[in-house]
Amino acid sequence: MSISCTGQLYTITSAGRQGSDTSDVALIRLIAAGDKQAMQILFARHNVRVFRFLVRFVGDTSAAEDLVSEVFLDVWRQAGRFRGRSQVTTWLLALARNKALSALRRWSTEELDDKAVAAIEDPQGNPEVTIQSRQTSEILLNCLTQLSPPHREVIDLVYYHEKSIDEVADITGVPQNTVKTRVFYARRRIAELMSAQGIERTIV
Repeated sequence: MSISCTGQLYTITSAGRQGSDTSDVALIRLIAAGDKQAMQILFARHNVRVFRFLVRFVGDTSAAEDLVSEVFLDVWRQAGRFRGRSQVTTWLLALARNKALSALRRWSTEELDDKAVAAIEDPQGNPEVTIQSRQTSEILLNCLTQLSPPHREVIDLVYYHEKSIDEVADITGVPQNTVKTRVFYARRRIAELMSAQGIERTIV
């Protein structure tokens, strides 16, 4: 995979994955100073996370891939503005959310095609997972598509990206109490939908 920064193409190689012990904040500082290898390392470390978030948001894998490139192009351009008030991953997802919202406005669409989510293969998945687990996962994904976009968004950030309520508030730009309320109602709705499918316990 590659990204384009300042008109030049950078390919993620094994050399670009070196320095795995370097913190995200240190990488951002290096990127702000124009370090291309630091950009490669950060991209290799977080591009899958950003892609998954975007594809759930826009519902299209090709569009999500394009937006990933745009997000990391912004990282290259704006690294000097990062002040460390939040985690780097929180900053990345906030950039991704803004890109996704802009794209959705351009496309003049209100409905998200969440079928794309089910098509994404999790590289950390266990190949020996049972058929029952797969069926439960498919049912859960189907339940998630029935949530409103704001409720689906907070569930995605809290449970799939493991963000705290404070971080979700930073990413979405809504008050913490609103985030808590959305999580509460989203969990209750998922429980109702899963129960209707004969499953009394979910991961959320």
